[in-house]
Amino acid sequence: MPSEPRSRSRVMPANEYRRERWRNQLGWTREIHAGRLEGTEPDAPWDWRLSIAEIERDSDFSVFAGIDRELVLLSGNGVRLRFDDGESHDLHPPHDRLRFAGERKVTGELLDGPTHDFNLMWRRDRVRAALWHRPLVGPMVLFADPGTTWVAHLMAGQAQFADESGLPPMSAGDTAFFEAHGERLRHVIDGGGELLLVRIEPAEGSR
Repeated sequence: MPSEPRSRSRVMPANEYRRERWRNQLGWTREIHAGRLEGTEPDAPWDWRLSIAEIERDSDFSVFAGIDRELVLLSGNGVRLRFDDGESHDLHPPHDRLRFAGERKVTGELLDGPTHDFNLMWRRDRVRAALWHRPLVGPMVLFADPGTTWVAHLMAGQAQFADESGLPPMSAGDTAFFEAHGERLRHVIDGGGELLLVRIEPAEGSR
């Protein structure tokens, strides 16, 4: 029987993202990836999901029970998130962001023209997720511990891997995934630009 691969690291070019309608049919999403924790059945619902929302008009967001989410403005002049409970929050350029519960009813109101927004969603009873916006100026070292997935979305610039992974270079809009098996995984991203870094790990009790 062949041994299990030591890692599942890959780069997904932006032109491979799947474009689909929002659940409520009021907008478009380019899905980057829908992931499941290790050991989950292949036909089970996703545990976490990355996508880019294309907001072209004021519209209600889909409601996701049991889901937490974080929205980051990628491009455009901004969007106002107006919640049914009376709270509102503006995402301004260059890259404002907001974390909120998927059960909350919210309307996206464009401030001045269409926007593209990075959308991280995860099942709070299954997954813990963290997101950072970081500049890429020269080499950056990433370590992925067993059971943990790291994602690097290149918002702007160019990047390559200064390690022995054999991964291809990244252009703006591409996304890289790093997931180790059994051993800690190390990657070195080198280049210039801006990154969104995401760490996904099992929630307490879901291992």
